[in-house]
Parts: sequence; structure tokens; C-alpha cells
Amino acid sequence: MKKYLILILIISFAYNCKTIRSKNFNTKEINNTTSENTSDEDITIYFKATGNEPFWELKISPEQIIFTSLTKGKEPLVFSSVKPTRAMDANIKTYKVKNTTASLTISIQQLDCQDSMSGIISPYKVSVEIKNNSDGSLKKVEGCGKYITDYRLHDIWVLEELNGYKVFTTDFQKELPRIEIHTTENKFMGFGGCNSINGSLFFENDLLRFNNIISTLMACPENNKENKFVKALQSTTTYSIKNNRLTLSNPSEKLLVFKKVD
Repeated sequence: MKKYLILILIISFAYNCKTIRSKNFNTKEINNTTSENTSDEDITIYFKATGNEPFWELKISPEQIIFTSLTKGKEPLVFSSVKPTRAMDANIKTYKVKNTTASLTISIQQLDCQDSMSGIISPYKVSVEIKNNSDGSLKKVEGCGKYITDYRLHDIWVLEELNGYKVFTTDFQKELPRIEIHTTENKFMGFGGCNSINGSLFFENDLLRFNNIISTLMACPENNKENKFVKALQSTTTYSIKNNRLTLSNPSEKLLVFKKVD
């Protein structure tokens, strides 16, 4: 009887070990699968596009390019992000990516595009060519897209530095220049140091421009630096945000530094 009891205990122990190993293996498989399907909350998406017949969606972030479609086998396709090539004579960017399942050639052209279902106009026309790695079959879809302006820009910013030098209220009239940026509408407004100003934003991931700047026509003192401030805004092409400071630059120099205010 004692021998039978020992034998039963040995069999039970072996079965439990096997079950634990199986559970660990399955958990690993699940984790590997979910890592390829990162949610929107985990990544910063700076470009989105959609198309119809069949419906498809494209999302581009600094880390991933995700293509989702109602077409079987393409729901979704996830790729590591790459830098696009740019056309010399037009605002067209081309992304070429590949994984174990498929390869994509994505073309993003700055051209007004109307959604075939909703009629909404977007500023970019998008085409995606999908090649199946297993059989070499090709499929091309077209749709419309837009860049998503960095939400961190959405705030009120007061000028601290102009062309590398700290600014003071005596450099302007009554108060320091400020800008209030509205990212959902890609617009800004504010005070240039003498006149009220407003304009539009042009945003493409790492590119930021202040366009169509309009100001009131109040006469300003000769020592007022509003003209230099507006010129610096117009010369901006890139930005960075750190420690509640917004820095505007171009490839040649740092132009403006603002402090975030509530």
C-alpha cells in the first residue's frame, strides 16, 4: 500500500510540472502576439489616413506603421517605422516597409482629397500598395489623410528669448509677446509686442511653420522689436518642448524660446 501511495505522488508531481511548463509557454506566445498589436494609447500617432471599398486605415508613429483593412489577412499589418524619401519637385513622401507577411509602399502627397463616403476634404492624398510575401500578389488602395499636430503645442506661450538674447518688457510695448496655439484648428493668435497677431500652423511630424501671419496696424516705437519677433516666427521650421519651454528653430539657428503659462 505504501508503494502505491508513493507511485501516485510521483505521477501527480510529474503532471503538475508539465502543466506549469505548458502554461508558461502559452503565456509567452500570448505576450509575443500582443506586442505586435500595440494600442493607440501606447504610441504617438502623427499621421492618419483612411479609404473605402474596402475600408482601410493607416497610422504612422515614430515607432510603428500600422495598416488595417477589412481584407482578409490584413487586419492589421504592423511594421517598424522608417524615414520617408521625399520627391524633389513636390511635397510627396514615400515609405517602404516590410515584415514577414507583406511589404508596403506608401505615398503621401499634399493635395486636397475628398473622402468618397463622407465628402470630407483632407489635405493629403494617400496610396498604399500591398505586396503579399507568400505569393507575390499586389493590391493598391487609395484614400485621404492628415497629420495630427503635436498636442503639447496647444497652450499659451510667453516669449523669453529672441535670436539668442533674453527679452525684457522694455524691448516691446507694455508687455512681452505671446502666442496661443490651437492644435485642433492649426491656428494661433497672440500679441507681437505692439500689435495683435494671428495666423495658421503647418505641421508635418518634425516640421512646424507659422503661416499667413496677420497683425493690426498700430504704429510702434522705433526700439520695439515686434518686427524681429514676427520675422523669427516666419523663419521657424522645427521645434522642441522641454521643461515647460517651447523652442522654435530652423537649420541655421535657434530663433525663439517661450515659457508655458496657465
